[in-house]
Amino acid sequence: MSSLQLTGRTIGIPESRELDRLADMLQALGAETLRCPLVAILDAPDSAPVDAWLDSLIAGAFTELVILTGEGLRRLLDRAERTGKHAAAVAALGRLRTITRGPKPARALKDIGLSPTIAAKVPTSAGVAELLATLELKGARVGLQLYGTEPNLPLVSAIESRGAKVHTVAPYIYAPAADEERVASFIAAMGAGSLDAVAFTSASQVDRLFEVAEKRELLDALRAGLARTKVASVGPVVNEALTDRGIAIAIGLDHGFVMKNLCNAIAAALGPK
Repeated sequence: MSSLQLTGRTIGIPESRELDRLADMLQALGAETLRCPLVAILDAPDSAPVDAWLDSLIAGAFTELVILTGEGLRRLLDRAERTGKHAAAVAALGRLRTITRGPKPARALKDIGLSPTIAAKVPTSAGVAELLATLELKGARVGLQLYGTEPNLPLVSAIESRGAKVHTVAPYIYAPAADEERVASFIAAMGAGSLDAVAFTSASQVDRLFEVAEKRELLDALRAGLARTKVASVGPVVNEALTDRGIAIAIGLDHGFVMKNLCNAIAAALGPK
């Protein structure tokens, strides 16, 4: 792909976890970027439940493990490293049947020399539930890594309905990353037509953007700005967060829900200015 494919284009980036990586990819294609990190990810404020869950993992308390995010697995392993349990945790993971949602948890497993046993075809909680419905889980003890503080009751109920017991862990929380004034400026840039596209890579970004817009009475301005700007989404979870709010997705992916593919899709949709 030509390094000039996005020359003259400006892309808004609300990514927080890998903002620099996403910006670098787009800039390598010739784009300018406007960054507004909307969400920060922090370790769970109470480490005791995380430690207890890791102890259960190492002791062989689970028969399978559902990993919803790469961030979650990495934070669990970071906590295991800090408490002297990393090798034991990796060994325990290697003994389990692992079910992953999307490419990021699979990549996190690959980083420690493992691969998922089964991957959900659709990288959503509903896709994981659909996959689990095909498995024999009666009497199973399922470890479930959650994202943020969301208890994901529909997925927990889906697993329990199969006769399994669920052991959840929430290794991180989401927190606001950008001050409200910066978010308001980002909304204004969309409304002014300064951005050719905005690239969303997590549902939490969408949630935070609308939260600030509502608080500052900018919902109409936000919707107008998003209508004027091509909205790019990395995958089904983000799609749902946008469409639930009536936002049209101009640039999306049918498969391979990773940032590199999203950048290429943006380049193909926009081209140079």
